[in-house]
Amino acid sequence: MLPVARRGGRGRPEPTLTTAAYLSRINKDGMRENYTLHKLHSLTGVIPVGFYLIQHLTLNSFSLAGPQYFNGVIHFFESIPVHVFWVLKYGVIWGSIIFHALYGFVIASRGELTNYVGQNRKYRENRYYQLQRVSGIVAMLFLIYHVASTSVLGTIKGQESVNYYHNWADKLAGPTFGIPYLILAIYIIGILASAYHFAYGLWNFCIRWGITVSESSQNAMAKVAKIAFPAISLIGIAALFGFFLHEDPKHPKTGSYSESGLSRQQSPALEGEQQF
Repeated sequence: MLPVARRGGRGRPEPTLTTAAYLSRINKDGMRENYTLHKLHSLTGVIPVGFYLIQHLTLNSFSLAGPQYFNGVIHFFESIPVHVFWVLKYGVIWGSIIFHALYGFVIASRGELTNYVGQNRKYRENRYYQLQRVSGIVAMLFLIYHVASTSVLGTIKGQESVNYYHNWADKLAGPTFGIPYLILAIYIIGILASAYHFAYGLWNFCIRWGITVSESSQNAMAKVAKIAFPAISLIGIAALFGFFLHEDPKHPKTGSYSESGLSRQQSPALEGEQQF
């Protein structure tokens, strides 16, 4: 369960790890954290970064319907005027991601573990907070790899050589460094880290922006976050396994991955790392 603000003496909220972290307090270095930057950091984590995460995984789940539907999503984005696409992608989305990541590292480096509550609750909340920081780092490293192996490589080689359904089917099924399912495992870990980071961040966002003030409202939002984490994870992981369900008729099988023991076979179009 996510931690919530509790009532202390005389009816005042008893500071917890998360509520204390969001009060522009004096940190361990004696520096007052910037209130405005904290607000922007929490906002960008939900809009547009969180929204982008959900829509990205949802559109990728078209893999469950088949190659023509998944490839149709790629064709749609290719049809967007270049100047509009670049403003949205690099200005709005990537600008927000970079700011959120950089300031997130600043917050993590100055973060203090709670000493305000009872021992059991204190350690539980510390674990949640530590996991939030770790999940953010894992998600950022995963995002760097993902972008390099999809958007960047797709720009260099062309989308059909990198990001189409058959490319993803081959990429996830084949061994990497001799290890079967390695890329699939990396993506599952990346999705889980991203989903947890967003779900926990959504709960914190509601506190910082005054949406959930009372203990009951924070409890209710904690339940929403507990549902959001597995729900988002399920969408992303289901999208991955959608690439094992169909064969692209335009790219017949020509060989097999004997190392992985999979029945899915390699397409000759696969030349390197692939946009999920």
